[in-house]
Amino acid sequence: MIVPFNHVLMLAGAVLFLGLICVLTRRNLIMTLIGIEIMMNAAAIAFVGAALHWQRIDGQAFVLFILGVAATEVAVGLALVVAAHRITGSVDPDRYDFLRW
Repeated sequence: MIVPFNHVLMLAGAVLFLGLICVLTRRNLIMTLIGIEIMMNAAAIAFVGAALHWQRIDGQAFVLFILGVAATEVAVGLALVVAAHRITGSVDPDRYDFLRW
């Protein structure tokens, strides 16, 4: 069974929208990181769908790059959240005024 390319793009758009809603509506840094991960996965879905549609390997290679960037983003982001949580005792970004000059 072959999935049509427009269905893949609709799925990627829906996943991107869900990630965007997660980023915009949550006041929690961990949920913001999860929302960013969801949006990066939506881009990966679109790249894999496009690579399969045009029979090119470029999209799949770019997805490997996206996965590497996503893993790095999660590692650095969670380390920053844990460090900030130790200082403020909260994951609410409004309480992080110690980062200001």
